[in-house]
Amino acid sequence: MGVYKTDGAAPAGRIDVSRVDATTEAEIKRHIQEDDLAALSDAGKYTRRIRRRLGLTQVQLATKLDVPIDTLRNWEQGKRYPTGPAKALLKILDRAPEAALAALNGA
Repeated sequence: MGVYKTDGAAPAGRIDVSRVDATTEAEIKRHIQEDDLAALSDAGKYTRRIRRRLGLTQVQLATKLDVPIDTLRNWEQGKRYPTGPAKALLKILDRAPEAALAALNGA
């Protein structure tokens, strides 16, 4: 077909549908775990990933966490790192978002 390189890799912006279809649930789970570990190693990416997954703006998440918006921005930019209760709350938001958001919203 000519769209794939000889090494089997798809060009940028293309996917190899047969390779995607052949991916097992165990491989998907492993990839998710690897992505999570990589994100945890970078607090900025971790915070930003959680916020985006929750569908919140920086202002909305800062309000829910009861931290200044500048603090959240510093976390996301890697200038500062969440510690103590903020770090624990981010972990809870990551692992049990519905329960955490319900508690933060007073439900």
